[in-house]
Amino acid sequence: MSDNRERLSAPRATVDGMDASFAERYRAMSSRDARFDGQFITGVLTTGIYCRPSCPAVTPKPGNVRFFRTAAAAHEAGLRACKRCLPDAVPGSPDWNLRDDLASRAMRLIGDGVVEREGVPGLARRLGYTPRHLGRVLTSELGAGPLALARANRAQTARTLLVSSDLRIADVAFAAGFSSIRQFNETMLAIYERTPSELRRMRGAHAHAPAGEGTISLRLPARPPFDGVGLLRFFADHAVPGLEEERDGAFVRTLRLPRGSARVELALDGDAAIRCTARLESLADVATLVARVRRMFDLDADSVAIDEALSRDPALAPLVASVLGMRIPGSADAEEALFRTLVGQQISVAAARTVLGRIVTELGDDGAFPSAARIASDGAAVLRGPAKRVSAILRIAEAVAAGEVPLDLATPVGEFRAALEALPGIGPWTSGYLAMRVLGNPDVLLTSDLVLLATARDLGLASTARELDRVGARWAPWRSYAGLHLWRARTMRG
Repeated sequence: MSDNRERLSAPRATVDGMDASFAERYRAMSSRDARFDGQFITGVLTTGIYCRPSCPAVTPKPGNVRFFRTAAAAHEAGLRACKRCLPDAVPGSPDWNLRDDLASRAMRLIGDGVVEREGVPGLARRLGYTPRHLGRVLTSELGAGPLALARANRAQTARTLLVSSDLRIADVAFAAGFSSIRQFNETMLAIYERTPSELRRMRGAHAHAPAGEGTISLRLPARPPFDGVGLLRFFADHAVPGLEEERDGAFVRTLRLPRGSARVELALDGDAAIRCTARLESLADVATLVARVRRMFDLDADSVAIDEALSRDPALAPLVASVLGMRIPGSADAEEALFRTLVGQQISVAAARTVLGRIVTELGDDGAFPSAARIASDGAAVLRGPAKRVSAILRIAEAVAAGEVPLDLATPVGEFRAALEALPGIGPWTSGYLAMRVLGNPDVLLTSDLVLLATARDLGLASTARELDRVGARWAPWRSYAGLHLWRARTMRG
């Protein structure tokens, strides 16, 4: 540990001598700006701890500080989590969606639990690299290799379960992905300097009553401002009978997870959090469930930065002011998102819900959306509409079931869109819409969308897709959110 700290102590004696990125982060930390919580981590070399930027502790001297992109990098440097500010109890970094590099795509998969299910070789295979090369890139870019990053993710999941669920401590260990109780205890003590039992006793104001046997209830924080009301309304408006429903202000649905299905209830918990209550077939799917719900509600987005950037456009400023914290309505299942989009094209939302409800009732398994393989084999008896369109959906289902279409979070957005557009019946609108909802890509503008064009025309921005594409360039890298504001404006008006 001492060797690491000596190596990390860069000779930065004064703020004036800092490089630009260090200086920017040091200013954010000095002002205790909570907006940056989760976007980077402050390591204090003299105390051996790492903190969130908003930690209320005395500001350390620049020469005693090292900033990290991940908690795993801080662990590798021999630092432990601050007991005062709990740096892991914040939204995650928005970088993993904003950027499309290897490190960001790897972090999406690690958060989804791929290392626990498939090991580092499986992670590397999905990304198209050797484990050795992947390890070099992640260590260089993020300060830690895939095993260390997965270990940090397990520890964060375990801490969340300990403080906000009633699972037995032994169940928490295995639900978070640890292979043994001993490994669990040693990791939690090393990172948090507390035993699992001590962490459990830290429950605070957000602890809820027991959710019932076999059920977990977790509070998942968002980075404010957060338009959770708008997201819940979107999901409720598009709810598929037999799969989803709105119940007492909550959104309830069945999710297909790697080891089984889960029935989840999602509701607002305060102004900037989602309460996720779930009954899972396998507790080992908890980390994956958390990652996918966070993606559904875009909880890690930097809304302050997005709103500030889009508000610089006089035409968008009133739209942003009316809906602060706009989020992308994400998807927890890429296959499901693809077929829901294909079925819903060129028909009304109500008609799409009816057709999709029939598909779930006749082809679904225990209330979950049917797999591509099931649609390919039995969809002809259920799908309705023009024969050419039904045939295209069935061919796409066959291709997806055969593994010919890359749909997972490891896929670069360009490759993702190109692979989809190579399929019959899929064009740029569909591929862009899915890149936004499945990958969480923040910079997709659906310039051919009729609703977006109508709103753009009303605002005097553009009257054609080409003009909207040109105007939209000034909204990069947040064009997905600009498009959502244009959509919402038309909905609120109509």
